Amino acid sequence: MEKKPRFARREFPPREVSSISLALLLAVVLILNALLYLYLNKFYTSSGRAEMDPSLCPFGYFKLGTVRNCSPWLSCEAINREVRKLKCVGEGAVKKVFLSEWKENKVVISQLTNSELKEDFLYGLKMLKALQSKYVVRLLGYCEQQFTILTEYHPLGSLRGLNETLHMPKYKGMNTWHRRLMLAIDYVSIVRYLHSSPLGTLVMCDSNDLEKLLSQYLLTSDFHILVNDLDALPLVNKSAGRLVKCGHRELQGDFVAPEQRWPYGEEVPFEDDIMPPYDEKTDIWKIPDVTNFFLGHVEGSDIVRLHLFDIHAACKKKEPAERPSAQEVLDTYRKVLTLLIREAAMPGTREML
Repeated sequence: MEKKPRFARREFPPREVSSISLALLLAVVLILNALLYLYLNKFYTSSGRAEMDPSLCPFGYFKLGTVRNCSPWLSCEAINREVRKLKCVGEGAVKKVFLSEWKENKVVISQLTNSELKEDFLYGLKMLKALQSKYVVRLLGYCEQQFTILTEYHPLGSLRGLNETLHMPKYKGMNTWHRRLMLAIDYVSIVRYLHSSPLGTLVMCDSNDLEKLLSQYLLTSDFHILVNDLDALPLVNKSAGRLVKCGHRELQGDFVAPEQRWPYGEEVPFEDDIMPPYDEKTDIWKIPDVTNFFLGHVEGSDIVRLHLFDIHAACKKKEPAERPSAQEVLDTYRKVLTLLIREAAMPGTREML
C-alpha cells in the first residue's frame, strides 16, 4: 500500500503567475503615473509659476513680504520720504543700483547715471510697468522726474552667481539635474512670454554674450527666475515689416545668432545703415547655450542634454525661420522633465514590461 506524501505542494501554472504579476505591475505603474501627474500639475499651477499668479495685484499696485493687502506704487514723494538707501550694489552703463529699505523691507532703487541714456531708462520703466507678471521683477514705485525706479529685492542676485549659490552648504540640496532643468524651463517660459507679450513680440537685446544675458535675470529665494532689466527690449512686427537690430555696433562671436553678425565679410567695413535687421528667433538660437549653463556638470545632467539634443539642434538652425518657437521649445522641455521624472520614479519598469 502506497504512502501519501506528508506535504502536498500546489504548483500554479506559470502563465497564471505571470498574469498576476503583470496585473500588479501595471497597477503600480498607473498609480505612479497618477502621482506623477499630480506632482507636475502642482509644479505648473501652484509653485508660483502658474499663468495666473495669485500674489499679483491690480495694475498700479503691489504687495510685499507677508503683507496681505495691495499698496499703490510709491510716488516720488513717498520714495523720497519713506525709502532709505543702504549701499550701492551695482552699476551699469545706464543706471546705478542701491540696496534700500522701505518699512522694514529690503528693496532696490535704480537711478539713472548717464543723462544721455535717459530714453533707455524711461523705456525700461515703460516695459516694467506694462509687463508686470510672474515672469518680471515686481515694481514697487517710480519717479520719472528723478529717473528713479523702486523694485523688489532678491538676495541671491543675478543668474551670473548661480553656480556659486548652488555650491553653498545651504543650497547644495538644490544642486540636482531636476532643479537645474526646472530653471531652464523658467528661462524658456520667460522667452515665450516676451515673444507673446501683451505688447507684442519683444526681443531680449541685452544678450550679446552669456555673462551679459545672465545679468539681466534674477534668481529668487525659492529658486525661480525673473527678468529684471528691460531697457533693451525692442518690438518685432513681421506683418508690418518691422524687424530689429540689437544696437548700432558690430556683433561678433558664436553666442549671437548668425543673422546678427556682419554678413558682407571682412573686406567690407561695418556700417549700421546697411546691416540687415532680424526677428525674435535670435533669442531661440541662444537657448541651448543658456540651458547648458543651467545644467552644469551635476549627476544626470548629461542624460538631460541627450534628451534635449534634437530640440537644441533645431534651435541652432542657420535659417531663423527653421528654428522652433519658444512655445515649442518649452513644450519639449516639459515633456523631457516628465519623462525623466517617470524613469527616476520607476527604474527598470520598461525592462520588466
